[in-house]
Parts: sequence; structure tokens; C-alpha cells
Amino acid sequence: MMTNPATETATPLVRSLRAPGPWTLVDILDGRQLRVQLTAAALEHVGDDAALKARARDLLHGALFRGRLIAQERLEQGADGLDTARLLAAVQDEVLSALYDFTTTHVFRSRNPTEAERLAVFATGGYGRGVLAPSSDIDLLFVRPYKSAAWAESVIEYMLYMLWDMGLKVGHAYRTLDECIRLSKSDVTIKTAFMDARFLFGDEALADDIRARFDREAVKGRDGEFIAAKLAERDARHARQGHTRYVVEPNVKDGKGGLRDLQTLYWIAKHVYGGDTLEDVLGARVFTPHEYKVFLRAARFFWTVRCHLHYLTGRAEERISFDLQPELAKRLGYRDRAGRLGVERFMKRYFVAAKDVGGLTRILAAKLDAEHNKPSPLRRLFPGGAPKPLGPAGFLVDQGRLTVSGPEVFSSDPRNLLRLFGLAVDEGLDVHPDAMIWASRLVKEIRDETRRDPEAGELFMDAVLGGEHPGAALRMMNEAGVLGRFLPEFGGIVAQTQFNMYHYYTVDEHTLRAVEAISDIEHRRGDFPPLASDLFEQIHHRRALYLAMLLHDTGKGQGDQQIEGAKTARAAAERLGLPEAEQDLIAWLVGHHLVMSETAQKRDISDPRTVAGFAETVGSLERLRLLYILTIADITAVGPGVWNGWKGQLLAELYHAAAAALRGGRTDEASVASELDELATRRRAALLERLGAAPAIMFEMEPAYWTGFDLEALAWHAEALSKTDGPVAATRATDANGATMLLASGPDRPGLFADLVGTVAAEGGDVVTAQVFTSDTGRIIDVFAIQDRNGEVFAAGDANRVQRLEAAILNTLRGDAPQPPEETPSGRREAAFLVRPSVTLLASASASNLVIDLEARDRALLLYDVARTLAENGCSIQSAHIGSYGERVFDAFYVQRTDGGQFDDAMKKTLRRRLLDLLARDEPDAPETPARRLARSRAADSF
Repeated sequence: MMTNPATETATPLVRSLRAPGPWTLVDILDGRQLRVQLTAAALEHVGDDAALKARARDLLHGALFRGRLIAQERLEQGADGLDTARLLAAVQDEVLSALYDFTTTHVFRSRNPTEAERLAVFATGGYGRGVLAPSSDIDLLFVRPYKSAAWAESVIEYMLYMLWDMGLKVGHAYRTLDECIRLSKSDVTIKTAFMDARFLFGDEALADDIRARFDREAVKGRDGEFIAAKLAERDARHARQGHTRYVVEPNVKDGKGGLRDLQTLYWIAKHVYGGDTLEDVLGARVFTPHEYKVFLRAARFFWTVRCHLHYLTGRAEERISFDLQPELAKRLGYRDRAGRLGVERFMKRYFVAAKDVGGLTRILAAKLDAEHNKPSPLRRLFPGGAPKPLGPAGFLVDQGRLTVSGPEVFSSDPRNLLRLFGLAVDEGLDVHPDAMIWASRLVKEIRDETRRDPEAGELFMDAVLGGEHPGAALRMMNEAGVLGRFLPEFGGIVAQTQFNMYHYYTVDEHTLRAVEAISDIEHRRGDFPPLASDLFEQIHHRRALYLAMLLHDTGKGQGDQQIEGAKTARAAAERLGLPEAEQDLIAWLVGHHLVMSETAQKRDISDPRTVAGFAETVGSLERLRLLYILTIADITAVGPGVWNGWKGQLLAELYHAAAAALRGGRTDEASVASELDELATRRRAALLERLGAAPAIMFEMEPAYWTGFDLEALAWHAEALSKTDGPVAATRATDANGATMLLASGPDRPGLFADLVGTVAAEGGDVVTAQVFTSDTGRIIDVFAIQDRNGEVFAAGDANRVQRLEAAILNTLRGDAPQPPEETPSGRREAAFLVRPSVTLLASASASNLVIDLEARDRALLLYDVARTLAENGCSIQSAHIGSYGERVFDAFYVQRTDGGQFDDAMKKTLRRRLLDLLARDEPDAPETPARRLARSRAADSF
């Protein structure tokens, strides 16, 4: 597959390092000298087979080790990974060839080989293409003419055991010529391996026979069958990897847009067009010179990453996990710059390369589509017929897809680049690969005059708002580069990553998924809260909502993402020619897109001051409705499993409380408190109407208890509390909330909350959030949402485990202190992140409580340790709000002094210092850079 590295100049990826120049194998491993040494060993150890084998193994292993060490040194000095992989393959070739010569000359010599003793040895797989990753297997194919011979079997066995003794992982097959052809025709994996097969040594005439028969019997006339099989194989691989190339821990080999996709292009092109070298296959008939350079550039980058991955981990690791990303970025020369971490710059480069692979795939699809004499499964199965005009001049429907008559349609009027996607949305059509390719090549025709052209703006809005699935049009626009070119604010976040464990996708992919979520809410698709769809029918500014969602993360990487995002959103809206009032609304939504989620998840929404402050910030019911829908879409688009019913419940409660205040026209704290009191009264009456009676302890609780739960939850509380006058521990698994709810009630005592949290931890649970209520008579009703350590519903379907938790909670309520498990150290992935602990004490956030905000590295016993520290320092926890965002937590505690007094400055200072000491206990030191300081300031942004 690959050209000779000795004749090709290496292209350094790291500008700060000078890559070694071209190499010749003799400079690295002298095969002639190695054979002389092996012959000398044979003469020295005549009659002592064991000693001869040991000496030969040492010579071969020493040569291989030196060659591999030189390859690693060259890589670390700046050589690219493709050059390294070629060098490793060449070194392996020389060692294997020397081993074969030694085996057939000095161990199992056949002076007059029979027909059955003919043997041809091939390299297959990646090794067959002349590239070898540092920790990859050595794939060999031994081919005999027709039947097995004892001599050939002895040679193969001797060679394999020698290679295994050298510590190599060897995949091998021993087949006849007929078996090779038959299996290649029935198994696409074997066929693909044989397409890569490269003759190493042995009977060259036999190798020529095999190649001729393979091309004639297994390749000729089978293009469609092969392409269909490879595409099905690719689709299954993409499904295993998550169907998107924009995941933040990608697989460089098997992930979408990775090395395997490049290899699939090569295999398909080779099967259809033929050729021996990479340039023969792709550079002559498939890609333009520029596109061929794009292919090579992507291959070099991916191979560089892959080789460093293997050397860094000492194994065949293909996943670029968080713990490896910083070191890879460092090795490839990506340093922190003002505003950007080096690791984020490295990952952006990765995703740009993966995006390029997608473009190359479209080009090959168009190429095969155009060859009518080569029907290919790459073309969609649409009704046939000649292309038909559609819409403006130059636009056509070809095989059921929208295209244009030629690239001049775009170059003559850049607005047609936008018209293409708007028309596709209006007509419900896919875009033809030809049109995508021409759009990608001519995207630079979009300049500032086009961006400010009113008609272009209307065409853009038509693509965004015109159909029921705007995400599809936007994704095509993004793939072609049109979206980022026309909307440069969005262009700044294309392929951008955030180095944390919370975000699952790149920023642009997250944004497009969020836009899709808004469309799903509007059209009542998917599992979204019905309230969101109901509110969509009441909003007046649909266009502002979609644009705000499209622009909501454009401030990332520039400082405070909400402040900077509001600026970029306003600039984009002004350039699109929107009315000033709509510009203001879009800028406000972007500038406050985190407010609702932060308030719902980090604040006590039963506190009048919280609701009053939020309602005052929002200011109108229209903004509240828009913000509610936008917040749900934003959270759901973060990644799988991030959205759950518990978050939905918190957002709904905050919405209803704020809506009540805004409808009344008064958002001051007293008015909100009055509204909440009235809501509590209605909830009590509704519960009594439903049940007839309720336990007395419930009526001893403050109004915040009644407003903090819906009627269904209150009914569950009443049922559990009515069973006994003593301590109560009850659970209810709620898949909709994504958690198991735990109700604990009994006499209060100092440190009880910490003990309850410790009990949950001892039983293997994580507290997601806690609502703590204490009556004037000293009894508590505490409600916890609990998940397991994997973020799933705790003990789902495991009744015995639930019973153990309830029994342990009852023991704790009766005074038995729990024995929490020993703290387990952070995993490799979590340890990769710098998390600077912080503690903020806010006296003004609540009328009756001191609010303590904590940021720290997440760990299993953190909540227990914090609760214990608060209890030891005279604090009674009134409510706790636990927010886990990947590797870090943002927790808020509403506390009062146990003795009923006020917190003075000295007490606050002592409390803050002790909490900081606790949070910083296990946090490793890390270098401080401007980019890391900025990253910490961005860490508080949940989305």
C-alpha cells in the first residue's frame, strides 16, 4: 500500500522539532551482516540444536530491538508516524527474511524441494501494506501449492516458535492456493487481508500464481459485492463507536473518520480501479492532487498519534482517552496558549482530520456514482431517470438527490451555497455528493458581502427554520464548511473540544444536537417533558430560540462563555439583519443560557429568595419559556445519560415557581414567599383530598417542604410515614428520574446527615441530591436521590440490595454510626484533570441560611467527608444540592448554626479554611499556566 520510505521525504508534524531525514534500511539494520552472524552461529554450534536456536534468537531479537529503538527515537525527534510505521515494517521484514533464510539453510535445508515443498510467505493486514504500529500483531500467510508437506510444516513451526520466543504477537494462517481463493470469495475479511498481502520470501513463482488467480477469480466482476460488504462492515464499526466522529475520547483506528475509514477508501478504490501502491490506487484515478495530499496528511497525523499511543502505553491502545491526551499533545508539540489548552488544540486538530476523512468518503462516493458501468452500493437506491430541474436555474434532482449542474452555479452566485441546503430542507431531499464536493471546494466564495446580503440571510434562515429536521441541513452545511463560513461565530467552535469528562462531543456537534433537540421538542418527538412542547406552542420568538441555540456556545474559549457568547450572538444577529429587539433577545438568551440549569441544580428552589432572584433576572414569561426549552435541549445534547427525570423535575418546579411570580407582576422576595405559601397550602389540601389523612409529622414541616415535592411524591411520603411512629427508611426506584429515591425520617441529632450519606456510600450508592427538612419538634424528613457509581439507578431490579440499604438507614437513624468503605483512588482518566478546589460562602443567597458553594474533584466519599466536616464545625445542613459534572462536582449546602446563632466572620474564615484543606487533600500539584487558569474559570460552566 505504502511507497518506499527511503525515497520519500518525511513531513514533520512538529514545527519545534526537526524531523530526521529520509532513511535507508541498511543504516538501521544491516541484513547482510545479520545473515553472516547467523551463519557463524550455525558453524559454531554444529550438533547442538538448543544452543544454536538460543544464539539465533538473541541475534534476531537484538537486531529487531535496535531497529525498533531507532524508530522510536526518530518518532520522538519529530518523524511522523507513517514514516515510523514504514520503518518498523521494513525492520520486521529484514528480521523475518533472515529468520527464513536461516531456517531453510541451517535447520531444515531442502536441497531438492519437491512440488509439495514449495512455500510462499506473505505479510497481510496493515503489515501487508508496509506499515506496522509499534504494538500491533505480525500477520503472516503461509501458502503451499496443494497439499501439506512435513518440511514446510517444520519450517513454519520453527519460525513461529522463534518469533513467539522473541515476544512478538503473530497471527498466521497456512493454506493451499485453492483455499486462499475459495475463502477470499466467501469471507470479505479474508479477501481484504489478501488484497493487502505482500510477498515476503519463498517461492516467487507460486506467489505470482496466487496473485493472478486472486485477481481473476476473487476480484474481477465483484465490485458491487465487495463495496456492499465493506460498507456494512464500516457501518457496524461506526455503530460500536457511537455513530459520530465527534466523541471526545475517539478511537484513532476504528472510530468514525479514523484510520480504518481511510483504509476502507483504499480497499474500495483498489478493488474497483486496481493498482499496487497508495499513489497508484488513490492518486491517479480517484482524487485530485490536493485531495490526495489531504488523504496523506490525515494518514500521517493518525499514524503519528497511533504510534505515540502504542509507545506511551506499551500496548496496542487505540483509544485516545483523557489520561493520555495531555501527554500526546505534549509529544506532538501542542502547548498551552492564551485562552486555549494545548490538549484542546491537539484534539481540535484530530477532529479536523476526521472531518477531512468524511469529505474524502463523499468524493469517492461521487466518483463511483458517476461511473454508470460500475454500479455501487455507495449510491442511494433512489428512482432512476435523467436529472430533472428543480427550483432556480442550475439546480437538479439526480437519482432522488439535490445537486447542481456544475460548480459554476456556486462560483457565479455564492448565495446558491445556502440555497442548496434550504431547498433540500424544503423538498425533503438529500444532497448529492457532487454538490457537497463542489460546495466544499468553493466555500471561500462566501465573503463578508454575502454574509450581509439580506437574501443570503433569508436563505440561511430557511435552511435553519424551514423544515422539521433542521439538524440534518445544518450538519450537511457544517460538513461542507458552509455553516462556519457564512456564520464565522460558529466557525470558531468547529471541531473545538473541552478537556473534561462531562462533555461527550465536540462543541459544534453538541450545538447541532441541541438544535435537533429543540426541533424534537417543537414537533413532540422523543422523550422530552410534555411541558416543554406545550410551552413551544405559546412562544412568539421561534426564530430567536433556534438562533440562540445555534450560537449559545460561540463564546467558549474566549473567557466567560456567557458574556463573550452574548457579544458574538449579537454580532451575528445584527449581520443577519434581524430587528434590534430580536437581537437583544438572542443576546440575552445566549448570555443567560446557564442560569436556569445552575439555579435548578445548585440552589434551593423552595427558597423565596432563590425564586425571586431568578424571576427578576428572567423578567418576562416569554423569556422564561424560551429559556426553559433552551435549557432542556442544551442538557440533553451534552451526552448519553446526562439528562434524566430528576433534572426535569427540578427545572419544571423552578419554571412553575418563577412563572407564578411573573404572572403576578411582582418578583420581590416577599411576594414570591407569599406565592410559595399559597402553593404549600394548595398542596396540603390536595393531599388531604386524595388520601383523607396524612401523618402529623408532615404538617410540622415548613412550607418549603410542601413546595419541594409534587403531589405524587407527597403521597409516597405519607404512605411510608404512616406505617410507624418510629424511624422510617423507604425507597422508590424511578427510572424517569434516573435515581432511586430514599426517604429517611427520625429524631434529629448532630452529624445525622453525614451518617446517612456515609451509610449510602457504604452500600455502594452516590447521593445525587438531598432535600433536608427539620420540624420544630426535632424530627427530620430527608429525601435523597441515589445512583450507583456508574450513574445508573441505584439497585435497579435488585430487591435484596434495596432492603439492605433500608435496614442500614434504619440502624443509622437509631444511632449506629456507619462504617463507610475505604476511599478508592481516582482512576487514570480522572487523574488526568487539574481540579483546583474552591469554597465560597454566600450570606446573601438565602434569607435564613448560609450558602456554601464547593468545587472539587469528584470521589465516592466526598459528600460524607464534607458533611462530617460541617457537623464538626457546628453546622446543621438544611439542604444539599449535589452536581456532578464529569471529573468534578459543584455542590451547594444551605446551613445554619447548630446552636441557632449567626455566623460571624471568624467562623466563616475557619470553616472555609477547613473545607479547603479537606478538598485539597488528594489533589495533585500541577503546573500553572494562563490557559489552565482560564480553563478553571470555564469549568463552572455546566454546558
